[in-house]
Amino acid sequence: MHGEPALPPDFTHLPYADPQARKGGRVTLGLQGTFDSFNPFNLKAGSAAQGLVGPLYQTLMFRSLDEPFTLYSLIAKTVETDAARSHVTFRLDPRARFSDGSPVTSDDIRFSFELLGKKGRPQHRAAFQLVKGIETPDSVTVRFDLAGANDRELPLILALMPVLSRKHTNAETFDNASLSIPVGSGPYVIKQMKPGQSIMLERNRDYWAKDLPVHRGFYNFDEIRFEYFRDGTTFYEALKAGLVEYREENDPTKWLTGYDIPPIADGRLIKVALPLGGAKGMQGLAFNTRRSVFEDALVREALGLLFDFEWINANLYGGLYRRTKSFFDETELAASGKPANDIERKILEAYPGVVRPDILEGKYMPPLSDASGLDRNLARKAMELFSKAGYSLAQGQLRNKAGRQLAFEIMVTEREQERLALIFAQSLKRLGIDARVRQVDLVQYQRRRQKFDFDMTFGAWIASNSPGNEQRNRWSSQSAKQESSFNLTGAHSEALDGLIATMLKAVDPEEFRSAVRAYDRVLQSGFYIVPLYHKPQQWLVHSRELAYPERLPRYGSPLFGQALETWWRKSP
Repeated sequence: MHGEPALPPDFTHLPYADPQARKGGRVTLGLQGTFDSFNPFNLKAGSAAQGLVGPLYQTLMFRSLDEPFTLYSLIAKTVETDAARSHVTFRLDPRARFSDGSPVTSDDIRFSFELLGKKGRPQHRAAFQLVKGIETPDSVTVRFDLAGANDRELPLILALMPVLSRKHTNAETFDNASLSIPVGSGPYVIKQMKPGQSIMLERNRDYWAKDLPVHRGFYNFDEIRFEYFRDGTTFYEALKAGLVEYREENDPTKWLTGYDIPPIADGRLIKVALPLGGAKGMQGLAFNTRRSVFEDALVREALGLLFDFEWINANLYGGLYRRTKSFFDETELAASGKPANDIERKILEAYPGVVRPDILEGKYMPPLSDASGLDRNLARKAMELFSKAGYSLAQGQLRNKAGRQLAFEIMVTEREQERLALIFAQSLKRLGIDARVRQVDLVQYQRRRQKFDFDMTFGAWIASNSPGNEQRNRWSSQSAKQESSFNLTGAHSEALDGLIATMLKAVDPEEFRSAVRAYDRVLQSGFYIVPLYHKPQQWLVHSRELAYPERLPRYGSPLFGQALETWWRKSP
């Protein structure tokens, strides 16, 4: 995306893969939830099977997680573009094959582009509509006309387009959930499955790309079995019983106290904390600003002051979490703690008053409580903001000028969310705010989330180390109106739209970093969410029979996919 690729043209493998990794054996992995479809690319992909992107479905090029945003050859053997990136041409590797042995052709690429652009996920449709035209002069050449897009990331987004087989994909029924066995171009095929319960992947012995540099040391198991569990407790018990061989633990209490168990004591399971590279992203309670109760940023900021992270972290999580301060936390892209530089200030001149002075100077931080659970100072500050927004206490209720109590519902879908929401609701009750917590099942949650039928809910925004097009689907004005987008908050502003465009046009790396920090400041100034927290490490428990490379990727979790792409089995 910026600068030159780190690896030379004759590189033999990616730095975080071990080309000597042992091949063979089976690994049994657990996933939480269920599935009713093998199609993860349409609008109804909320309950699609996990772990298929990569093992089954491939893209034109392969992303290295050792660099912020660099792609190397996979299905596309070569890529050509101009300095302005006004066009891009991919020439396919003539060896590329789908699992049925049929060749991957330019016609399949055109088909995938047109189908995903019409019926795919919002991020695909938003990016692909910027393409002016597509040409397929022969069976291995695809040329995209990007004139007028003014988007330097677009060639890379197109290179990461999932490649579908025209022969084996029904465009008419693409919207529907389907358990028909898919035909992809990846290293595995589906050997067997039990709907909603389990999937067995088997290595394709004739996989066309097994000797490509980007795949040396990858996909080492002969079989990968995914077992689905309805809840985390069942998954945890399955690990203890030896039914699955790997679990990423996200519960700090369980991490601290839940693994004093015989399989750990006798060495059958190994407990390890690995560093988390790259941007930490953001998790938080999302305000749906489409609701009138959350239209005012002063109200949103005041409510955020009443989330007592210090008490929660100490009493629920053993102090293991860190409060998230930025949408790109713990990277050079984060604005928190840094005054805006001259480039940022110049960019923000087009949007006067959008960024608060303390955020512009890098002085704003999420509130710090006294960890008592009853911080009077923060409550007082919140009341001052509520007063500015036209609210006052009357008969024990916080009411607006029309006499209506500040009331809303927090939608949750699992027990841990419910516990946090109830603690938050209790702190709000002290100020006369009626926050009701409602737990819904996964199906109802997906339906309501896709239609933005909620007041407040939990959201997660995974941070890219090279943010770009994906931001349109999260924070643009267009995505605020588009069902199933990731714009949970309904954020829409000229500043956010303009800064996304500025990021995408940036050529100079420092200009790009400055644009992202300016963007981060606008998001922070909007108080669209109540920031939660993040883990400083990745907490893993795995079988002693499993091994992973000593060198971990710089810009990604050590384990960056459900199929443990670079792991291997020590013995048969």
